[in-house]
Amino acid sequence: MDADLNGHVVLVTGGGTGIGEAVARRFAREGAHVVVTGRRAEPLERVAAEIGGTAIAADAADSADAAALVARVLEEQGRLDVVVANAGGHGFATVADTDDAAWENALRANVTTAFVVVRAALPALIAARGRVVVMSSIAGLAAGPSVAGYTVGKHALIGLTRSLARDYGRHGVRVNTVCPGWVATPMADDEMDAFAAAAGLTDRDEAYATVTRDVPLARPAQPDEIAAVVRFLASRESSYITGATVVADGGAHIVDVPTIAFDHAGM
Repeated sequence: MDADLNGHVVLVTGGGTGIGEAVARRFAREGAHVVVTGRRAEPLERVAAEIGGTAIAADAADSADAAALVARVLEEQGRLDVVVANAGGHGFATVADTDDAAWENALRANVTTAFVVVRAALPALIAARGRVVVMSSIAGLAAGPSVAGYTVGKHALIGLTRSLARDYGRHGVRVNTVCPGWVATPMADDEMDAFAAAAGLTDRDEAYATVTRDVPLARPAQPDEIAAVVRFLASRESSYITGATVVADGGAHIVDVPTIAFDHAGM
């Protein structure tokens, strides 16, 4: 157990699957009481039961839900030390193919979820001199094809992190962003299955190998690897880090795209 986190209370949005589930499990191993939240009760209840935590179904983008969520955490646990704003998704189309409703859904899923929950939690975080970890993506640093809403939302999360860090650092609250690359989660597995079918690849493993071919580490991350970064940013070990963007993408962001063809040519 981590003495920094033992007995602390951690709220993880989107905590029922994927990275959020891995984060919840990591904090529970560190001795924290973990509250997982999301819109689907079943996966939340499964995770909470397995880690000895609490499941609260809520829409992280809804102000009333967020206020009630934080109030319940404080009523039942008496404190709130860490918020991991992990909920996200939506926005997989070009600008021309994104109608008003899809645009609103992308921003709601990727930005409003973090903004609303952290805003509701700020008084408790100030009281605890707490920490916030916002889950962005390498889509917050660069644009992929046909993911306009997702890309804009993930970029916006970095701005949100910086604004929070700037305004609340003097209150003892630290806020940082994590930008993962490909992570082998159920959502990414579905994307790989679709990609494999479209590209005529053999299976999911070949799809992952293809999309990470030009990544220096040449593989996707496992959810536990991203959870370890989140844990570091929420611990005393990172006590002088705030407003930072921590990239965990296997080195993808350092690759000079125009030189990839030279590498493939063996030059």
